[in-house]
Amino acid sequence: MARIAFIGLGNMGGGMAANLARAGHDVRAFDLSAEALARAKSAGCLASDSAAAAVDGAEAVVTMLPAGTHVEQVYHDLADTVAPSAILIDCSTIDVATARQVAELARARGLAAVDAPVSGGIAAAAAGTLTFMVGGSAEAFARAEPILGAMGKAVIHAGASGAGQAAKICNNMILGATMIATAEAFVLAEKLGLDAQAFYDIASVSSGQSWSMTSYCPVSGVGPETPADRGYGGGFATALMLKDLRLAREAADDVGAATPMGRRAAELYEAFAAEGHGGEDFSAIIKAL
Repeated sequence: MARIAFIGLGNMGGGMAANLARAGHDVRAFDLSAEALARAKSAGCLASDSAAAAVDGAEAVVTMLPAGTHVEQVYHDLADTVAPSAILIDCSTIDVATARQVAELARARGLAAVDAPVSGGIAAAAAGTLTFMVGGSAEAFARAEPILGAMGKAVIHAGASGAGQAAKICNNMILGATMIATAEAFVLAEKLGLDAQAFYDIASVSSGQSWSMTSYCPVSGVGPETPADRGYGGGFATALMLKDLRLAREAADDVGAATPMGRRAAELYEAFAAEGHGGEDFSAIIKAL
């Protein structure tokens, strides 16, 4: 078992760190929130007073932070503190350019690093069933894989540094756009007098089937339990979906890619969040329709 520093214990990071501790790893956790640290301690982690204390002697450093600026700051602050034999695993969702920059910063100091953003949401983080999309060298991936495997059901090597972030934003651009299309279809079906359950039964086994339909239906009482059945609480917040759609839009601008559906999805989620729905699950976009 490894000594692992875990920095960033929010809704996702808290569950992830707990799973590492549950797997028998020596997890030294740090977060600016005292409440988050207390939860990590109760889950079997050792609470650290600072990020520097957490990484002292660590064989691996896992970060789960809000944005690229935070990841960059942590890497700059700790790159000279981390043991040369340690591997840096960033599970945050950030822009591709920053992911590549921090990986290069790590390599310049002789450290192995991967970007490993996740898919699955809060429930999957707690259950240890996340999917990790990993960017980095084959050697770095091989070192990160067993650690990520303790937190997820799938660990996939996407390519070189930054490829994990590229996969994440492309995946979530699909998710954001298909959720809107799914919500539109349910609203239209209702206005046409079609029962929601009947429509689900048909579309879920027809060409309109998607994950947004069959695993995350935006209508309550239809299909498996989803945030729609809990008043759109929990799940994947609208603000986080908007963050990912903006990252996709910025990436598309950087490389000159045409993403009209992704752009429109970002616009709709921007309007929805501006109306005060940022904390609700992203499937609550059906309310705007």
